Parts: sequence; structure tokens; C-alpha cells
Amino acid sequence: ASAYKPEEARVPPALQLPSPPVSKFKIALCQLAVTADKERNIAHARKAIEEAAGKGAKLVLLPEIWNSPYSNDSFPVYAEDIEAGGDVAPSFSMLSEVARSLQITIVGGSIPERSGDCLYNTCCVFGADGKLKGKHRKIHLFDIDIPGKITFKESKTLTAGQHPTIVDTDVGRIGIGICYDIRFQELAMLYAARGAHLLCYPGAFNMTTGPLHWELLQRARAADNQLFVATCSPARDSSSGYVAWGHSTLVGPFGEVIATTEHEEAIIVDEIDYSLIELRRSNLPLEKQRRGDLYRLIDVQR
Repeated sequence: ASAYKPEEARVPPALQLPSPPVSKFKIALCQLAVTADKERNIAHARKAIEEAAGKGAKLVLLPEIWNSPYSNDSFPVYAEDIEAGGDVAPSFSMLSEVARSLQITIVGGSIPERSGDCLYNTCCVFGADGKLKGKHRKIHLFDIDIPGKITFKESKTLTAGQHPTIVDTDVGRIGIGICYDIRFQELAMLYAARGAHLLCYPGAFNMTTGPLHWELLQRARAADNQLFVATCSPARDSSSGYVAWGHSTLVGPFGEVIATTEHEEAIIVDEIDYSLIELRRSNLPLEKQRRGDLYRLIDVQR
């Protein structure tokens, strides 16, 4: 196998998987109903986070765009200046405060972010001290057109992020993507090469692509990279302009579905056991079998 130069299949070479701070912990996926009432959405999300922590969760994941209706008309209205914080960023401030008070890690789904003249679809990650540990701006904007089914173009109002986001937390190294980012396997491969234990994708797949691709993509990203994948969707609201598929899910490093739900509001709490990563990588030693003489993934920013 060494004749095929597997270590050269990742440029720079893949990092060794770091030892996580914990080997086992509980993760919660909070599938929330979202309304047009922003204050209600914030209070509702806080209540769900507190309930999840009460069930032992040390990491809580929220949905994509949980403080606002998912529409190009709504993004500018509900957007927050995250860098300013305080009263102009009530969703951000709530997540920071509740992470600190409960001493948990929060992957805060995503909210519309205003920065200068630009709007972003942004996920903030908070440590158990309440401090911002990372901020991911959705890299791949959701621009699709399936005639007779769904047409949506985030690029009408949103700007694409420029940086992959990987964060070291109290519960391991986490790579962050938002919804459409999950379709691009190169991003997940890059996170795996940077030593991620877990990929988190807040997302809101729709009623056309959800049944076909949502679980398929999660299991593919997990199996391809032999790590955990967690997703969190808003609950389904059939009366809204954009109808989410739901089905928030936790997938293990063999592509196995560990926990999932349907489309109603739900809080899923289940265990992540990082020892499974090393087990599966010893069962299927993909890193030692890659053909660096034939193909390479280049991590441009690293």
C-alpha cells in the first residue's frame, strides 16, 4: 500500500485524530417549530436547550434559521449584528448566556447575520464558558431550481462565507457546515483531514430533496470519513412558504443511524462514543489505502 503514497492523498497531510477531552457524552438535537415571532423563537429555543441539558446533554445542536422564517424577505428583517452583540443580537446573546449558565457546548444552529452591507447564514459555536469559539458562515449558498417542485435562491440576499470552520470544544473537535454545505463532500473530507471527531450540520432540507437526499447525505459523509455526523432541522410547518423536511439525525462512523425523529417538534438525546471512530478505522483502514499517486485533496487555506 505504501507504494501508492496514501499520505500524499491529503495536502497538507491529514492530521492525526486528536485525543478528545471526553470519550463518551450525550448530544441533543433540538428540532424546533419556528414562527414569525422572533422573541417567542428565542424563548422557545432557550427552553429546549434547558430541557436538553436537564436530560444530560453536554452538546446541544439547534436548527438552521431557527429565529426567523426561512425566506429571502425575512433574512434582512431578522438579521443580527453578531460582532456588536448585546441588544442588537438577542439570539446570539441568549445562546452565549445559556451555554455559560448550563456549562454546556452549543452549536447554535444558524441565524441571519448582518455584517456591514452583507447578510450571511451563520452558525455560532459557544463553549461551556459562554464564549464564542467559532463562527461559520454558510459556504455553499442554496440556489436550486426544480421546475414544478421548488425554486429558491439564497444568493438573492445572502453572501457566501469564505472559511471552513473547525472548532476544538469540551466535547471534541467539531467541523461545521450549514444545510447545502453537506452536499459538498470535499468540505467534509477537509474537516476529517483536520482531525474532526464530529460534523454538525444545522439544515432545513425541503419536501422535494428531503425524502431523497437528507439521510443519504448524512450517512455518506459519516461513512466516507469514518466519523460522527449530527444534523438538526426545524420542525415542519405545512403553512409556511418554505416547508422543512425535519428528520434531525445522529449518524455513527459506520454510516449507521443512531437516532432520528420524524417531522414534529422533538428533542433527541443520545450518546456519542468516540471509541467507535478508531474501531471503524481499524476495521476499514481507508487512510492507509488512499491513492495519493492518483488523486489529492488540497486544503487551500491550511
